[in-house]
Amino acid sequence: MIPSLMTSTNLTVEENAATGANAIEARGLTKIYASQGGAPAKHALKSIDLDIPRGSIFGLLGPNGAGKSTFINILAGLVKKTGGTARIWGFDIDKNPRKSRVSIGVVPQELSIDPFFTPFDLLDLHAGMYGVPKAERRTAEILSVLGLADKAHAYARTLSGGMRRRLLVAKAMVHSPPILVLDEPTAGVDVELRQQLWDYVRTLNALGATIVLTTHYLEEAEAMCDRIAIINHGQVIACEPTPQLLARISDKRLVITPAHLVAMVPESLTSLNVERLGDGRLAVQYNPADTPVMMLLDRFKEAGIQIADISTEESDLEDVFLQLTSK
Repeated sequence: MIPSLMTSTNLTVEENAATGANAIEARGLTKIYASQGGAPAKHALKSIDLDIPRGSIFGLLGPNGAGKSTFINILAGLVKKTGGTARIWGFDIDKNPRKSRVSIGVVPQELSIDPFFTPFDLLDLHAGMYGVPKAERRTAEILSVLGLADKAHAYARTLSGGMRRRLLVAKAMVHSPPILVLDEPTAGVDVELRQQLWDYVRTLNALGATIVLTTHYLEEAEAMCDRIAIINHGQVIACEPTPQLLARISDKRLVITPAHLVAMVPESLTSLNVERLGDGRLAVQYNPADTPVMMLLDRFKEAGIQIADISTEESDLEDVFLQLTSK
């Protein structure tokens, strides 16, 4: 059985119903870290405006040091903002700190777990800290769902890196928060466990949970997220539905396999910026609106290249990400 995240033990039905369309709202959110040791002050967040819709899987992407973790830590109450406002599940983080924090569960990047607790004891203790009555705790259930039932009473220090990562996810879920923030959740997790985790995240989302995801695996964000925001140098430089974000780049890549090995790109094709790949295939970027694919094929034919196979590749989120963050 999957734990339902929409029946929080800490929020009343009336409070849940009155939160509006967004799970998280930020207006002018700013964070400046004071100068230390002669180093200049760091402007980590620069007046961020951001809406994260309820019920969505929302991707928060950006290079290292862009401000993603600072944003998450402000929501979690671990970092004090310099300016602006933030609301979690309708609750202002300054005016209603308890209700805002109980509405969110955060899975941090760091594998910080008390090595002398067992997973069962750790989750049970954490649930108690959130005021979840013993009769309503789902410790064994959550451990079972995340594949940790056989390690429930083993010391946390004996767990592998992947198991510790899953234990952090379990820890964030003990109070049934309607919002789950996953900060690089699949770092150090093998392919099979990563797939299991994403299947579970999709199930939680289908039950109504709002998922906020940061990841360096852009193909994961592209496959998982309904909407994606990209942060760079403390500013939101894009925030759009995933298909709309991908549509920013209309270029395609044409890959041709010659019938006979071509030692080098013919001079007549250099104006097209044709690239010879390591396996002997030839690739060229083109915009279908400007350059019809048949024209390209004619140019290859005129260059004396017989074509054995042909394929086209669409631009992906990595292309968009690199284009936006390199500006």
